[in-house]
Amino acid sequence: MTHIAISEAKAQLTELVRRAEGGETVVLTRHGQEVVRLAPVKVSSELRAKRLAAIRAAQAAVGPLPADFDAARSHDDLYDEDGLPA
Repeated sequence: MTHIAISEAKAQLTELVRRAEGGETVVLTRHGQEVVRLAPVKVSSELRAKRLAAIRAAQAAVGPLPADFDAARSHDDLYDEDGLPA
């Protein structure tokens, strides 16, 4: 992921868009704070395959999850009954 100041990006917009089209995420910053991300609208099949391989490798490293695992409820202990941080 590339970070670049908006003031610098003005002169490099064509190049930054080309990089984003290639699958790279480009983050534009203002005063050091992230404000905009340039990312491809359509992910290339090559990038999709890389991401899928990374996900499968991570799943293999973790191993199978318990049959009763529910990701949507895995952090319920962090919130109170109103959905606010506990």
